[in-house]
Amino acid sequence: MSSENISMGVSEVLQFAIKIEENGWEFYKKFAELEDNEKIRELFFLLSDDEIKHKEIFEEMLSEIETYEPQEVYPPEYFSYLRAYADNIIFKKGIDEQLQKKLDAVAIIDFAMRMELDSIAYYQETKNFVPESQKSIIDRIMEEERKHFLKLANFKNTL
Repeated sequence: MSSENISMGVSEVLQFAIKIEENGWEFYKKFAELEDNEKIRELFFLLSDDEIKHKEIFEEMLSEIETYEPQEVYPPEYFSYLRAYADNIIFKKGIDEQLQKKLDAVAIIDFAMRMELDSIAYYQETKNFVPESQKSIIDRIMEEERKHFLKLANFKNTL
Protein backbone atom coordinates (compact mmCIF):
# COMPACT_ATOMS: atom_id res chain seq x y z
CA MET A 1 0.00 0.00 0.00
CA SER A 2 1.03 3.54 -0.60
CA SER A 3 2.11 5.65 2.33
CA GLU A 4 -0.03 8.50 1.05
CA ASN A 5 -3.09 9.44 3.02
CA ILE A 6 -6.46 9.04 1.37
CA SER A 7 -9.93 10.44 1.90
CA MET A 8 -13.43 9.15 1.42
CA GLY A 9 -16.63 10.89 0.48
CA VAL A 10 -20.16 10.27 1.61
CA SER A 11 -20.82 8.56 -1.73
CA GLU A 12 -18.36 5.83 -0.79
CA VAL A 13 -19.98 5.47 2.63
CA LEU A 14 -23.34 5.08 0.91
CA GLN A 15 -21.89 2.43 -1.40
CA PHE A 16 -20.67 0.54 1.67
CA ALA A 17 -24.10 1.01 3.24
CA ILE A 18 -25.76 -0.54 0.19
CA LYS A 19 -23.43 -3.55 0.45
CA ILE A 20 -24.19 -3.92 4.17
CA GLU A 21 -27.94 -3.85 3.44
CA GLU A 22 -27.48 -6.57 0.82
CA ASN A 23 -25.60 -8.66 3.40
CA GLY A 24 -28.34 -7.99 5.96
CA TRP A 25 -31.03 -9.04 3.50
CA GLU A 26 -29.19 -12.32 2.90
CA PHE A 27 -28.71 -12.87 6.64
CA TYR A 28 -32.35 -12.32 7.62
CA LYS A 29 -33.69 -14.24 4.63
CA LYS A 30 -31.54 -17.30 5.42
CA PHE A 31 -32.64 -17.36 9.04
CA ALA A 32 -36.29 -16.82 8.10
CA GLU A 33 -36.19 -19.76 5.70
CA LEU A 34 -34.67 -22.06 8.34
CA GLU A 35 -36.81 -20.98 11.28
CA ASP A 36 -39.60 -23.24 12.55
CA ASN A 37 -41.14 -20.67 14.86
CA GLU A 38 -43.70 -18.77 12.76
CA LYS A 39 -43.46 -15.60 14.85
CA ILE A 40 -39.67 -15.44 14.45
CA ARG A 41 -39.87 -16.37 10.77
CA GLU A 42 -42.25 -13.47 10.16
CA LEU A 43 -39.92 -11.07 12.02
CA PHE A 44 -36.92 -12.12 9.93
CA PHE A 45 -38.84 -11.85 6.67
CA LEU A 46 -39.98 -8.38 7.77
CA LEU A 47 -36.39 -7.41 8.58
CA SER A 48 -35.14 -8.80 5.26
CA ASP A 49 -37.76 -6.66 3.49
CA ASP A 50 -36.58 -3.67 5.54
CA GLU A 51 -33.00 -4.28 4.38
CA ILE A 52 -34.15 -4.03 0.76
CA LYS A 53 -36.04 -0.82 1.57
CA HIS A 54 -32.93 0.58 3.28
CA LYS A 55 -30.86 -0.33 0.24
CA GLU A 56 -33.32 1.56 -1.97
CA ILE A 57 -33.25 4.57 0.37
CA PHE A 58 -29.45 4.59 0.32
CA GLU A 59 -29.38 4.24 -3.48
CA GLU A 60 -31.73 7.22 -3.73
CA MET A 61 -29.56 9.21 -1.31
CA LEU A 62 -26.52 8.28 -3.39
CA SER A 63 -28.19 9.55 -6.57
CA GLU A 64 -29.01 12.88 -4.89
CA ILE A 65 -25.63 13.82 -3.44
CA GLU A 66 -23.31 16.17 -5.14
CA THR A 67 -19.84 15.11 -6.11
CA TYR A 68 -17.34 16.55 -3.71
CA GLU A 69 -13.60 16.49 -3.17
CA PRO A 70 -12.87 15.65 0.48
CA GLN A 71 -10.40 17.88 2.28
CA GLU A 72 -9.34 15.61 5.15
CA VAL A 73 -7.11 12.65 4.53
CA TYR A 74 -6.53 9.44 6.46
CA PRO A 75 -3.96 6.65 6.30
CA PRO A 76 -4.79 4.00 3.68
CA GLU A 77 -4.77 1.34 6.40
CA TYR A 78 -7.76 2.98 8.06
CA PHE A 79 -9.69 3.06 4.81
CA SER A 80 -8.78 -0.61 4.22
CA TYR A 81 -10.03 -1.41 7.72
CA LEU A 82 -13.40 0.21 7.00
CA ARG A 83 -13.74 -1.57 3.66
CA ALA A 84 -12.87 -4.96 5.21
CA TYR A 85 -15.26 -4.32 8.09
CA ALA A 86 -18.14 -3.61 5.71
CA ASP A 87 -17.32 -6.53 3.42
CA ASN A 88 -16.51 -9.20 5.98
CA ILE A 89 -17.79 -8.41 9.43
CA ILE A 90 -21.23 -6.88 9.32
CA PHE A 91 -23.76 -9.65 8.73
CA LYS A 92 -21.11 -11.96 7.25
CA LYS A 93 -19.14 -12.95 10.32
CA GLY A 94 -20.73 -15.92 11.96
CA ILE A 95 -23.53 -16.60 9.50
CA ASP A 96 -22.21 -20.01 8.48
CA GLU A 97 -21.42 -21.03 12.06
CA GLN A 98 -24.84 -19.88 13.20
CA LEU A 99 -26.58 -21.70 10.35
CA GLN A 100 -24.75 -24.92 11.10
CA LYS A 101 -26.19 -25.22 14.57
CA LYS A 102 -29.76 -24.92 15.71
CA LEU A 103 -30.09 -21.88 17.94
CA ASP A 104 -32.92 -20.94 20.18
CA ALA A 105 -34.93 -17.81 19.42
CA VAL A 106 -33.15 -15.63 21.97
CA ALA A 107 -29.70 -16.56 20.62
CA ILE A 108 -30.76 -15.74 17.05
CA ILE A 109 -32.19 -12.38 18.12
CA ASP A 110 -29.07 -11.59 20.17
CA PHE A 111 -26.84 -12.39 17.19
CA ALA A 112 -28.92 -10.14 14.90
CA MET A 113 -28.84 -7.34 17.48
CA ARG A 114 -25.02 -7.54 17.59
CA MET A 115 -24.91 -7.25 13.79
CA GLU A 116 -27.08 -4.14 13.92
CA LEU A 117 -24.83 -2.63 16.59
CA ASP A 118 -21.78 -3.46 14.45
CA SER A 119 -23.42 -1.55 11.59
CA ILE A 120 -24.01 1.48 13.78
CA ALA A 121 -20.40 1.40 15.03
CA TYR A 122 -19.18 1.17 11.45
CA TYR A 123 -21.14 4.24 10.37
CA GLN A 124 -19.95 6.14 13.42
CA GLU A 125 -16.38 5.47 12.27
CA THR A 126 -17.11 6.54 8.69
CA LYS A 127 -18.36 9.93 9.86
CA ASN A 128 -14.68 10.84 10.26
CA PHE A 129 -14.33 10.72 6.48
CA VAL A 130 -17.07 13.07 5.40
CA PRO A 131 -17.32 16.85 5.65
CA GLU A 132 -19.50 18.40 8.32
CA SER A 133 -22.12 19.32 5.71
CA GLN A 134 -22.66 15.63 4.86
CA LYS A 135 -22.60 14.08 8.35
CA SER A 136 -26.40 14.26 8.51
CA ILE A 137 -26.54 11.65 5.72
CA ILE A 138 -24.55 9.25 7.89
CA ASP A 139 -26.85 10.08 10.82
CA ARG A 140 -29.85 9.08 8.67
CA ILE A 141 -28.21 5.76 7.86
CA MET A 142 -27.50 5.10 11.55
CA GLU A 143 -31.09 5.95 12.43
CA GLU A 144 -32.34 3.23 10.08
CA GLU A 145 -30.01 0.72 11.77
CA ARG A 146 -31.18 1.82 15.22
CA LYS A 147 -34.77 1.15 14.15
CA HIS A 148 -33.81 -2.44 13.34
CA PHE A 149 -32.03 -2.83 16.64
CA LEU A 150 -35.09 -1.55 18.52
CA LYS A 151 -37.39 -3.81 16.51
CA LEU A 152 -35.28 -6.79 17.52
CA ALA A 153 -35.00 -5.69 21.16
CA ASN A 154 -38.76 -5.16 21.42
CA PHE A 155 -39.44 -8.53 19.82
CA LYS A 156 -36.99 -10.24 22.17
CA ASN A 157 -38.93 -8.81 25.12
CA THR A 158 -42.07 -10.62 23.90
CA LEU A 159 -40.42 -14.06 23.92
